[in-house]
Amino acid sequence: MDRAAQRRGWIRDPAAKKSKASFPELFFDLVFVFGLIQLSHTLATDFSSATVAEAALLVLAIWWIWINTAWVTNLLDTDREPVRFGLFALMLAGILMAIALPEAYGAHALAFAAIYAAMQICRSAFTAYAFFSQDRQSAMTFVRISVWSMVAGALWIAGALVEVEWRVSLWAAAIAVEYGVPLLRYPVPGFGRAPSATLAISGEHMAERCALFVIICLGEAILSSGRNAVEHMSADMTFAVFCSAFLGTGCMWWIYFHYGQGEAAEKAQATSKPEAVAHNLFTYGHLPIVAGIILTAVGEEFALSHASEDASFEHASAILGGPALFLAGNVWVKLAAASRLPISHLAGLVLLAATAAAVPFATNALIAIGATASLMLAALWEYVALRRSSPVAA
Repeated sequence: MDRAAQRRGWIRDPAAKKSKASFPELFFDLVFVFGLIQLSHTLATDFSSATVAEAALLVLAIWWIWINTAWVTNLLDTDREPVRFGLFALMLAGILMAIALPEAYGAHALAFAAIYAAMQICRSAFTAYAFFSQDRQSAMTFVRISVWSMVAGALWIAGALVEVEWRVSLWAAAIAVEYGVPLLRYPVPGFGRAPSATLAISGEHMAERCALFVIICLGEAILSSGRNAVEHMSADMTFAVFCSAFLGTGCMWWIYFHYGQGEAAEKAQATSKPEAVAHNLFTYGHLPIVAGIILTAVGEEFALSHASEDASFEHASAILGGPALFLAGNVWVKLAAASRLPISHLAGLVLLAATAAAVPFATNALIAIGATASLMLAALWEYVALRRSSPVAA
């Protein structure tokens, strides 16, 4: 068998139903949750405005690697050995990148930037090679992606070689390039833009990949709360705050999985424009959901370790900001999936704002309980409205 015929076997057959994530994909996800854990611990140690801004860039970078790899494993057959080995190589690189994360703005800046750039470029180049003998148009899309990955990679590496102030600016420019060029369909001089509907995306599979990543993040949030509760259980209010944190995480699961995730999967599978819908629902739409879970875990750590202390706007921005991001992301996804504005989620956001107004007069424990109450309000309101068969009121 020649090499071209072998590469044709690496592509998922669009006619074959592939709704379930493969074991290599699930294995790969754990690496990136480790990276997000590293970031949440860094934020819990230092939640200054500068650290938050720096961490936000790293969250965007980690999400971008993961979601773009999810696109690639949606298109390639992960049961094929070359694809599987490529995924394992990305896993090793991802672990090394996660190890470098806590010092990404310090001693490990170059290691982080080089690994990140290499992962982006090599994954896209590999996919272009896999498609080249079977689907030249899709291959050229990934050639364009590889070109822009090189541009962004140069900015990442250049940022690692300069002082921190310039580093943040160059890395922000790299993120802007990576998040912006898909909206412009990867224009490259001499090649033009990628066609608007090139890739044969399985919407159902993409929905499941994102859902599994969300549930892993939620699970890690519960484990993190349990670990922190053990360390501070002798303090006043710790047990109450832990119960509140567990209930809040359960409400987040309910808000995402009880109705919204199914809507997103149906929309992605039924649409005649799977590539555009997948970008809206998953590439961009799930980012605030995942970021909200990470920030919620940081806020829960603050609430557990300083339960009886007077609330500060610094701590409250994490305790309340995480649920706010999560609800806003679900509003985006549900509006895009079903053209339905979830009033219940807006009510939860209003209650979060009201809780924020009480920060000068409350303890961290009370603010955390208020955050959980906001998530409960959104979950219960939507549940009751849907039970009454009135999606508009949900």
